[in-house]
Amino acid sequence: MSRADSTATTARAIRRRELRTLAQSISRIEQDDPTFAPVERSLYGGTGRATVVGITGPLGVGKSSLVSRLIAHLRAIHRSVAVVAVDPSSPFSGGSVLGDRIRMERGDRDAGVFIRSMASRGYSGGIALATRRTVRLLDAAGFDVVLVETVGSGQVDVDIRDVASTSVVVLIPHLGDEVQTLKAGLFEIADVFCVNKSDLPGADQARRDLVELVAFGTPRDGWRPLVTATSTTLPAGIEELWNSIERHERFLDEKELRGPLRRRQALQEILDLMKRRVEQDLLPRAQSDPEVRGLLDRVVGGTLDPPSAARRLLKGPARPRSKTT
Repeated sequence: MSRADSTATTARAIRRRELRTLAQSISRIEQDDPTFAPVERSLYGGTGRATVVGITGPLGVGKSSLVSRLIAHLRAIHRSVAVVAVDPSSPFSGGSVLGDRIRMERGDRDAGVFIRSMASRGYSGGIALATRRTVRLLDAAGFDVVLVETVGSGQVDVDIRDVASTSVVVLIPHLGDEVQTLKAGLFEIADVFCVNKSDLPGADQARRDLVELVAFGTPRDGWRPLVTATSTTLPAGIEELWNSIERHERFLDEKELRGPLRRRQALQEILDLMKRRVEQDLLPRAQSDPEVRGLLDRVVGGTLDPPSAARRLLKGPARPRSKTT
């Protein structure tokens, strides 16, 4: 089979949502297999249809259980759903620490559900570079909804905005200083707040506090985050949560904000890929290239500052910053 035939065969299998091919393809994305690039290019024109929802928040708030309940709700309303669970990376192997999300319940024979766990591989914002590509793959496979559950890294977990069109920040009652944390980070990305474990004491107060915080905040593009409450044990509030997500999705369309959002996300992805390319090129050269070693020696010796060294490595002169009025 020729390479072109192999590309077409794989792309067809992905569009038909063949789960084995999907799993193998995501593995090739994680391994950054260059031979998979033609498949991604052939699928790209068919992406942009899925609703991509980010589920984020501190550790221990029950994000995985909440995602499991969302899966059940989405299947009940006849929506196909894929889940990308981004876990912390092992500092030794680079692999996922938490492993596969066995807590997410699903029928093994339900072709309308696909769950994949992947490692963040050291990116502090909770998003692996491969996550965006994986989301597009699942989009091309025709899933109606893609849920991206990110590593619970607190206020730095903001990169989900570069992937999702709607970001849900999950909290629980009695989370201490989390409201202060929100002002510094998570508040900036939330389209929907979800007070999970609402069957616990203090849930009503937590919800009121968030409503008050939202009321005093500055709307982003005219949108004030909605506040919902859920319990995965009762269960309760799952339908309300999904309705809030859909309200934000409709807002993006009504205000014609989806295009600018995708443009910003595309630019960020390009920048991240360029940064990775520079790192991949520079790190080996730091050990073997006399020019790089010489620049490092001068920086360490105090005769050259790091910005000047960086400009020389990039082969470009410093550009004056444009003044804004």
